[in-house]
Amino acid sequence: MTVEEILSQDFGTLADVIRVQAADKGPKPALIDAKRVISYAELDVLMDRIAAALQRDGVAKAEVAAVCATSSVEYGATFFGILRAGAIVAPLAPSSTPESLIVMLNDSGAKVFFLDKGVAEAMAGVADQITAKRVSLDGSDAGIPFEQWLAPEGAKPAPVEVEPDQGFNIIYSSGTTGTPKGIVQPHAMRWGQIRRGVYPDTAVSVISTPLYSNTTLVSFLPTLSNGGTAVLMPKFDAEQFLKLSEKHRATHAMLVPVQYRRLMERPDFDSYDLSSFVMKFSTSAPFPAEIKADVLKRWPGGLIEYYGMTEGGGSCGLQAHEFPDKLHTVGRPLPGHDIRLIDEDGKEVPQGEIGEVVGRSGAMMVGYHNQPGKTSEAEWWSPEGLRYIRTGDVGRFDEDGFLTLMDRKKDMIISGGFNIYPSDLEAEIVKHPAVLEAAVVGVASKAWGETPVAFVALKAGQSADPAEIKAFVNAKVGKTQRLADLVLIDSLPRSHIGKVLKRELRDDYKGEALTA
Repeated sequence: MTVEEILSQDFGTLADVIRVQAADKGPKPALIDAKRVISYAELDVLMDRIAAALQRDGVAKAEVAAVCATSSVEYGATFFGILRAGAIVAPLAPSSTPESLIVMLNDSGAKVFFLDKGVAEAMAGVADQITAKRVSLDGSDAGIPFEQWLAPEGAKPAPVEVEPDQGFNIIYSSGTTGTPKGIVQPHAMRWGQIRRGVYPDTAVSVISTPLYSNTTLVSFLPTLSNGGTAVLMPKFDAEQFLKLSEKHRATHAMLVPVQYRRLMERPDFDSYDLSSFVMKFSTSAPFPAEIKADVLKRWPGGLIEYYGMTEGGGSCGLQAHEFPDKLHTVGRPLPGHDIRLIDEDGKEVPQGEIGEVVGRSGAMMVGYHNQPGKTSEAEWWSPEGLRYIRTGDVGRFDEDGFLTLMDRKKDMIISGGFNIYPSDLEAEIVKHPAVLEAAVVGVASKAWGETPVAFVALKAGQSADPAEIKAFVNAKVGKTQRLADLVLIDSLPRSHIGKVLKRELRDDYKGEALTA
């Protein structure tokens, strides 16, 4: 079967696609990291040895193997090898607390746990609670060394028949704070993503976000399924990203907005040859219109922003290079994606009004692993009896069908009975010439129930009086929107994929607005 034939099927598996790619492309580089390059033929053989070893260790169809490490050729091959064994991948975040990692390992039921030295050292205090067999991807004493653990050369796994609704991976949310929720994404969902055809076989994708993130996987998996080359960065560094892009003649990249900001702010950005780029992508966090405009102006190739959730449901896409007048939006629903807006009572709102975003498509999670109650809370059922995923985001469609996001529903501030959208205030704050970025949260207020407080990071070399910035903003917004307090901080706290951790700001605040 040819690559074109297998990708034209209504359903297939990524492991089978890579085997076909290996037969077709053999010596072509599939994965590159700082230490080695592995071809498609070598990747296919390594996947077989990994899958055979997993089956030898008792990992059966639809059972789980977990991975927690920095990105590497071994990590990528292990991800695919787990799939070839017919098992489910649980990629975990090294940034999680040791206690959270134990919770995730136990919740997933992982029988084998792939890790590296850094993760092993971080988990030293809870190592006796790890029941899964440990395999060290970097050859350290974190577990059985990878090369020693592998099945012998020439080993082949037993074939496994995979169904479309079988789990492909479990992505855990809230791995740094709160109780982690395991989002089970089925093979059918991933199959739909890798068949989009956005990545040609000539693609060279620089993978600069971690492999435990869904943001990364929606770029990494299609690159390999379509026969391209993935260049893996163990950790994002703006200068290194630019050097790797120039060296490998990169054509594609998925970056989160904070990475774009750091790249575009580099004084030497324009000195790098990025003319090989065909397309850049972004997702996971709000992407300021002014940064999109700067990318379009100074970085060759197109720019597409995707809006969606790890849980799946409905997604939007903004082809920024085609719609430069819509940079304030996240685009229109993708083909086959049905997105609606609902009110507090679960009823659809009229065109042009604000509501919570719910979506339905072929890309939807099965549910939260072992949490049927949480799964039910994440669902909305239409009057026609169709299942949608609730995003928790608040937005509005314009007359052209482009979606503008206001805020996370949970971040909306209700002050004195009025709804305040933090994004409206943040947009005004960053107009101040000294301000780099801002985040607005609602804090408890005796007088108003909640009141808005801003946390502001200044541009390098700038100084400003918080009271002056606060007055600057309050002179431009409505009376009910006025900031109660403004706090200067060095930088906004973010997750590893660039999401601002507003809960941390809210929980740490001890200012004057609490008694206002």
